[in-house]
Amino acid sequence: MKFTRSFAFLLGVFISPSFAHEKPNVILVMADDQGWGDTSYNGHPNLKTPNLDQLAKEGLQMNRFYAASAVCSPTRGSAIAGQNPIRLGIPYANTGHLKPDAPNLAKLLKQQGYRTGHFGKWHLGTLSKTIKDANRGGKDDKHYAPPWDLGFDTCFSTESKVPTWDPMALPAGQKDKRHWNALEEGAESSFYGTHYWVGEGKPVDPKTLSGCDSKLIMDQALSFIEKNADDQPIFMVIWFHAPHWPVVAGPEYAARYEGHSDFEKNYWGCISAIDDQMGRLKAKLKEKGMQNTLLCYASDNGPEGADPKTQGRRQGIGSAGHFTGRKRSLNEGGIRVPGIIHWPAKIASGRSSDSVACTTDYYPTICEVLSLPISEDSICDGTSLLPLIEEKTTTRNKPLGFAIQKQRAWMDGDYKLLSKNGKDFQLYNIKSDPAEKTDLATKQPEQFQKML
Repeated sequence: MKFTRSFAFLLGVFISPSFAHEKPNVILVMADDQGWGDTSYNGHPNLKTPNLDQLAKEGLQMNRFYAASAVCSPTRGSAIAGQNPIRLGIPYANTGHLKPDAPNLAKLLKQQGYRTGHFGKWHLGTLSKTIKDANRGGKDDKHYAPPWDLGFDTCFSTESKVPTWDPMALPAGQKDKRHWNALEEGAESSFYGTHYWVGEGKPVDPKTLSGCDSKLIMDQALSFIEKNADDQPIFMVIWFHAPHWPVVAGPEYAARYEGHSDFEKNYWGCISAIDDQMGRLKAKLKEKGMQNTLLCYASDNGPEGADPKTQGRRQGIGSAGHFTGRKRSLNEGGIRVPGIIHWPAKIASGRSSDSVACTTDYYPTICEVLSLPISEDSICDGTSLLPLIEEKTTTRNKPLGFAIQKQRAWMDGDYKLLSKNGKDFQLYNIKSDPAEKTDLATKQPEQFQKML
């Protein structure tokens, strides 16, 4: 081992550290409730996301990228296991957990010599059996399933949401749970109720956690890179809390959107904070010479809240772009999300794709990249994106199914079958009618019956 590391060090004098080992580093990044339209590269009129824009420009911009569900926990499970959330037993937020016998990228890559780390929101099981924590958790919790028991060497993880600035603090008397302005020094507050954990029975002292939550997450992720990346490949899962409610922007970020409402300043500001941290991550990878890094960016579902144009209850600020629907809906706006694949050693700049892709595809993609067979007894609902990455195909080779509460959707090529109640279905051509305005069920009965 000493000889191997010494040789790798000497080799690194002549070539970048990322090629001191042949296997690519893998980083899966996910925002929480970021709508398809919540980036400037997708046309947002006010939001500024220069680092995400640059990642999309330098890599493969996925124009039809889907979260596996319209809420968070199911999508996150799909990203780790490559299975439909219903098969995984995680059909909705705060339900079920990632089981030890489920397919698991962290466990798989750890067996291949990777160092593994999880940073940010977990939401695939509770993190404590001893204290009340976040949405669930407590004594003898049957859904205890922390990342450190599921293949991750290093963790800086929460069970669920926290405020996006001063993540441990709830302002005294706060009524609106959607957003608030950053606390001024000395302002009265209480503990928000969700801990960060670094291992079993090891919560982080809340007094040590203040300022930008996205920066706190990235600080730990960059430290992990510094400690591990030079002489072995790394697998990182970085799951931001932003822009899940409550959205809180620090003064610097709120100032970028001066002249807008407090809600807009806080919502857009916390996405700008994510963007800044993605810039830090990209700079660190460049500094370390880690061109051989497969970096995937997505959101776990569409934007929260009723569309402001409908004047609905609990209005949201997030943008689903020109699509119909939002979080909790299987319309495009609830499941089509920003999607970027950035891999300098493999992907040339300036590419974009209209091919259908999904978070379930991460698992089989990484398996094919590493030439790892998927065992016959481990059902995989995703499909490898490597042929798309290598420009050997432009189309998906299998359909996608979605289910959430009573809603059902089946997507095959340009067509999508959709039901809000599990009984009555509509047929849409998503390519020509992305806003799902024209039901084709009676106009194309053969296609309708085939998909039904």
